[in-house]
This record gives sequence, structure tokens and C-alpha cells, in this order.
Amino acid sequence: MTETPISDFIEKYFLHFNAATVVDGAKEYENQLSNGSKMLVSLAGAMSTAELGKIFAEMIRQKKVQIISCTGANLEEDVMNLVAHSHYKRIPNYRDLTPEEEWGLLEKGLNRVTDTCIPEEEAFRRLQKHIVKIWKDAEEKGERYFPHEFMYKLLLSGVLEEYYEIDIKDSWMYAAAEKNLPMVVPGWEDSTMGNIFSSYVLKGELKASTVKSGIEYMAYLAEWYTANSQKGIGFFQIGGGIAGDFPICVVPMLYQDMERTDTPFWSYFCQISDSTTSYGSYSGAVPNEKITWGKLDIKTPKFIIESDATIVAPLVFAQILKM
Repeated sequence: MTETPISDFIEKYFLHFNAATVVDGAKEYENQLSNGSKMLVSLAGAMSTAELGKIFAEMIRQKKVQIISCTGANLEEDVMNLVAHSHYKRIPNYRDLTPEEEWGLLEKGLNRVTDTCIPEEEAFRRLQKHIVKIWKDAEEKGERYFPHEFMYKLLLSGVLEEYYEIDIKDSWMYAAAEKNLPMVVPGWEDSTMGNIFSSYVLKGELKASTVKSGIEYMAYLAEWYTANSQKGIGFFQIGGGIAGDFPICVVPMLYQDMERTDTPFWSYFCQISDSTTSYGSYSGAVPNEKITWGKLDIKTPKFIIESDATIVAPLVFAQILKM
């Protein structure tokens, strides 16, 4: 019998409240896949900097996720960790930093995400010259691609191999690139790479149209959803924000705006959230609210795990992977 210490531990001790929802949400995720449904996973926050790739890459390799929605930050930060891991700096006492100490980190080129500083020079600049070349080559050929497609090209070209500082199997972006996994990256413009691209547009060195837009991402997602929803598509949301808000709207858009009334609702919904349910908070809204927006059905299995995604997401994935 195969040993599954993490899964066994979870099933033995995670029996009530949020802990029980971890088990229920993970088991229904498995059930969806077993019944032929596909699964969208959305990544908000700084999950790549939290090194979720160590387990999320295996989810991709084992075909436990069929499409990803992520922020521009998560798209690039997994690759940054790949090429500059040793230069990251952890600051356990980040809650005690003074404004002057924060300024000191800026002067050292260390951009802080909670307790972890991303090294600007080694991470951003190590990628910049290579991605800019890919952007310019595409433009010269009259080609246009999505942000994630450019990053796939970067990873698969091999130009970054000399910089690798972690095992490539721990990069979820590389795992996704190998499979050419469908992806949407809403709001890419506010990421570091998006800012860098914008600077080249402002300098007149690149055209804005070389990178496909958010509207094109929505159209791409609509086509993918329509082609893949015969047996259902589930929605596993890590955090809140645009990574979740953008893709979940494709269903009411198809049903209401396109008047395709045969469009099925999302077949499963599970969110890991630390957002407080309060007045006007969409990230903290309970799943039932999504029924009123035409995103989820009355009978859609719905789960919300109110906890820290850096703790819970690896546990859910471990349960699904039978680790």
C-alpha cells in the first residue's frame, strides 16, 4: 500500500470547521476530475514568491489543472525565483520595520513582499534583456502574442538555463510552458514586466499592440470555455482579486451578453480566502452571492476556506496528489 502521510494526516485530524472544508473541497476537486470535468486554478497574491511552484508544478504535470488564471506578478515571479533564488532575502521581523528601514531596502534594490524581498537587479534585469528581444523579434515579424505566451517562449528558448538556481521541476511556469497550458493573465499591465513593456512603448521602441490585450484574453477564455465545458469546468480560487474576478465572469458574459443560454455554470467552486466578508467586499463574498450574478448554479458544490493560502493551498494539493 502506498504511503500517503500528508493525506492520511489531513483526513485523520482535519475534521471540523475550516479544516473540514479543506478535506471536503479537495475531495470534490478530485471528484470533478474523476467525472471528466476540467479545472481552472486562479492565483492571486504572491503565491509564486511563496514558492507554490514546488507543489503546483506537480499538479500541472499530473493533469490536475487544465487552465490557469493568474496575475502578472505570479506569472513573472515564478520565473524570477527560478533565476535569482539565492539573491532573495527573508526578513522575519518585517512587522517591525521603520519607514527608514523600508527605504533602505529600496536603495538596495530589494522589493519587499511581506517577509520576502525580491532582488530587483538579479531578478528583473536578468530577465529583461531576453524578454525585450523576444518582444522586438515578434514585432519585426508582425506577430502578436499573449503575455504568458511570451513567457513560455522565454522559458522554452533555453536562454535562461545558465541562471537557474532551483530545480526546474519546482517551477510551475516551466511545467505549464512544457504543456503549453491555456492561461489568462488579466491586468498584466500592472506587473513589473508590464511596466517594462509600457516603458518601451512610451520610448517608441515597441507598439502596444504587440502584446495582446485583456479583451482578447476574455475572448480567448470564452472560446476555451465553450469548447471544454461539456462535462463541466470547476473553479479553484486562491485568494481574491482580478485573477479570480476576471475568469469567473466568462459564464454570465456568454449566457447573458452573447445570449448563449446553453452555457453551463461553473461545475465546482472553492476559494481559499483571508478576506473578511464585509460591505461591498467581492473577494470576501460568500459563494452563494455568485448565484445572483449567473456564475454558479444552485446545486454547484461550493466551498470557502477562510485561511492563509500559503498554508492551505499546499495541503489541498497534497490531498489531491495523494502525498
